[in-house]
Amino acid sequence: MSIPKTMKALVAYSATEYKYEPDYPTPQCGPDDIIIKTEGCGVCAGDLKCQHGAAMFWGDETQPSWVEPPFIPGHEFVGIIAEIGENVTGYKIGERVAADQIVPCGECRFCKDGHYWMCQPHQIFGFFSGLNGGMAEYVRLPKKAVIHKVPLEMPLNDGLLIEPYACSKHCVDRAKIEVEDIVVISGAGTLGLGMVTYAKLRSPKKLIVLDMMDERLEKAKEFGADLVWNPSKVNVTEEIMKLTDGYGCDVYIEATGHPSSVVQGMQMIRKLGRFVEFSVFGEPTTLDWSIIGDRKELDVLGSHLSPYCYPFVIENIANKTLKTNGIVSKSFAIEDWESAFDAATGKYRDFKVAIKF
Repeated sequence: MSIPKTMKALVAYSATEYKYEPDYPTPQCGPDDIIIKTEGCGVCAGDLKCQHGAAMFWGDETQPSWVEPPFIPGHEFVGIIAEIGENVTGYKIGERVAADQIVPCGECRFCKDGHYWMCQPHQIFGFFSGLNGGMAEYVRLPKKAVIHKVPLEMPLNDGLLIEPYACSKHCVDRAKIEVEDIVVISGAGTLGLGMVTYAKLRSPKKLIVLDMMDERLEKAKEFGADLVWNPSKVNVTEEIMKLTDGYGCDVYIEATGHPSSVVQGMQMIRKLGRFVEFSVFGEPTTLDWSIIGDRKELDVLGSHLSPYCYPFVIENIANKTLKTNGIVSKSFAIEDWESAFDAATGKYRDFKVAIKF
């Protein structure tokens, strides 16, 4: 396919200047590169936080800037191969692909021992001028990108869930769910629902989902939750204690990003339980840490990105084992990126919002 010299793109020039560019230079294909024609790109909470100027991206008096403008946002993308560099093997023009968010350096201690998702330079699509993301008509996938083939027949709305569901899978894997476990997932947004549909495959004794929005709880029930509770209507800690003879849940996965969910989880988890923190927080969380050590001896685990998860997720979205119905609830043209970002805040009760080309 013929690639034009310019393309439509959203470009971040600074924390305060995001601009739609109708004639931005199309990426050039080097000998080791793949250029894809973007079909669509999901809008992530990280994209929103970056656009709002969060210090974890742009830096402040306590931390340096991480991003390198100008850059094109977006890491939840899928597209069709439009051009292939002369040194590239194993891929053909016209194939459909997605890529891990991170492009590992291959040289640091984490890359060399197999933990590529914790790569020290931490170059992620959509935050660096040399690694532009999917909110543009074309994306360059460099040599070290971790690329995965996607069935052409997969509906685009399903393809757009590959990246978030891969993150969900890694989080649930960290929890090491067993068949006798009472599992609580706090938060039923896109990522929480990805956790629900995957956690159900682990066959826990009970899968319980918490959220403040009843329509999200309905979707969680559809996706496999045994019980759904709204903490604004039910004392969820009391209910867990009733269900477990006063011991508490075995696993608590925190996927809301709200401090109250952390405190709630520490209250309802049993001694020797497994607490997995997934979210990015907008404010500090205050907690009596003696709960973790002296009182309960908990395993407290983090979860970051989606290592080695894409192949499973692609296969099981394709075969309908992982449920996706209704998750991509709204899509926009790149020209309407401001409306897309506004909807992605969840204020209109959307799950996943996408930009499509």
